[in-house]
Parts: sequence; C-alpha cells; structure tokens
Amino acid sequence: MKIEFVAVVKGPERLVAEAELHFEEGEPLAGLKLCGFSLWRGADGVVYVTGPSRAFGVGTARKFFDYVRVIEGGTQEMKVLKGRIVQAYKLSAGEGV
Repeated sequence: MKIEFVAVVKGPERLVAEAELHFEEGEPLAGLKLCGFSLWRGADGVVYVTGPSRAFGVGTARKFFDYVRVIEGGTQEMKVLKGRIVQAYKLSAGEGV
C-alpha cells in the first residue's frame, strides 16, 4: 500500500492535505485506491487524520458512519493506520517525524 497526498486548493483554513491509499501489485485490492482521508492541523499545531465517512441524522443531531472500521473490538488498528498517514505526510513535507 502506498499513501499519496493531494494538495488542497481553497479549502478550509486548517485542512493540510487529502490522502489516498493506493493498493499495489500483489495486494488483493491492486489497482484500486481508497479516497477520503483528510489531514488537519489543530490549534496546537498537531496534524491529525480523519477518515472517509458519511453524515446522517435527524434534525440537528448528526452522527457519522465511518467507511473504514476495525473488524472487532478496539481502535488500535485505526490508530496505526492514521499514524502511518501522518508519518508519511511529515516525511513528504520535510517536517521529520
């Protein structure tokens, strides 16, 4: 899997970049990409990742259905994936890790 970044033009102030996961030859999803990851810079300067999701709700109550989720239990796998995306971004932007 390769992580590609797409520059954002005229996006929200703290939106740093969009990220796509490109699946490479030999992987079950080879030739496909998963879009919808966004990198944001918090008020404290820390870069964090949000994943592809769909908003739903009634009235003013809104919830989000995440398209990428862990199969069972905790959140460790998502933390690892988001950490890899942030690390790859910092390397590509010359920010170090």
